Amino acid sequence: MSKIVLEHIDKYYGSNHVLRDINLTIEDGDFMTLLGPSGCGKTTTLRVISGLEKPQNGRMTMDGRPIINAEESFFEAPSKRGLNLVFQSYALWPHMTVYNNVAFGLKIKHMPKKELTDCVTNALRVMRIEEYKDRYPNELSGGQQQRVAIARAIATSPKLLLLDEPLSNLDARLRIDMRAELKRLHKETGTTIIYVTHDQVEALTMSTQIALFKEGEISQLDTPLGIYTNPIDLQAADFIGNPRINFVNGTALYDGGELHVKSSLGEYHFPQKDIKLDEECPLNEAFDCVLGIRPETIEISLENEGHKNTVSASVYASQPAGSETLITLTVGDAELLAIQIGLKEYDVNQAVFAVLHPGRMNVYNKATTRLIKYAHTTQP
Repeated sequence: MSKIVLEHIDKYYGSNHVLRDINLTIEDGDFMTLLGPSGCGKTTTLRVISGLEKPQNGRMTMDGRPIINAEESFFEAPSKRGLNLVFQSYALWPHMTVYNNVAFGLKIKHMPKKELTDCVTNALRVMRIEEYKDRYPNELSGGQQQRVAIARAIATSPKLLLLDEPLSNLDARLRIDMRAELKRLHKETGTTIIYVTHDQVEALTMSTQIALFKEGEISQLDTPLGIYTNPIDLQAADFIGNPRINFVNGTALYDGGELHVKSSLGEYHFPQKDIKLDEECPLNEAFDCVLGIRPETIEISLENEGHKNTVSASVYASQPAGSETLITLTVGDAELLAIQIGLKEYDVNQAVFAVLHPGRMNVYNKATTRLIKYAHTTQP
């Protein structure tokens, strides 16, 4: 069991307040990703959990057992926390074989030989590197070396596995392969994993929960689907998603029952049940808003087939990308990026029709940048 609870964690480096009142619960068996741009506090949070950093304020428990209580100057040593840490660099012993690298930590604990052999063999099997056990690190690819580093970390059956941007040194193809391996590892072992990355694709594809960091704070905690479908503010919406989300300026009026939005794309009326934060909507007073529209929610047609919420558009650019085509459209003074599966051919300035789905749109208060209208995963 390895449920982690952080309460009111503050961390300073001199006068620099790098973690601001961090509150986070990581349930047993979670794959929790700490996601955000460089310098936002995610790695510092991981180092606090591991024991490499001591916060100035706050508490941390593991399965209800106190690990940190800054007010009482209590900090349990990293060696007693039952966790292992994998860094961006592989940190393998170059003079040791793969087998001996994985066995190193177990030998230090004076584990009986038979049990040690079983643990190492199982770790190599889980990471699919049994055939490399007699090789040295310089005889392995980057992806294989990273698997060895992870095998070494899981050989001791830790309660908690901490991964600090472990895939950033790998090329694009190896990153895809390693994402699959890590997801399978989590499923097979059930180990609680805390994973740090600035790569949103890694976060969205592997996690059970994502903590999105911004300037030393957790701005949003949600499932990958939740954080992709309904980013909490404009900065989160702009950060999550590739290709980028479309932003369209508009004006809104909330009458307490419906949210009425006007933009160059048309006029929409959203029911009260889809409103997230009433306090972000001035009552009966017009305010500026921003529509957030994911590219995959826009359909393109060569003819007006009579669908509701169809608008006339012009093709600004078309980018075939093998399995999909990216099409930039202009609609009035708005520019929209759309995705179509497969190779599609469009001419520059070609007239087309764009079918929009209001139920899958986000609406943000432009002044506060906060989300005020939920998007659905499918059109209601």
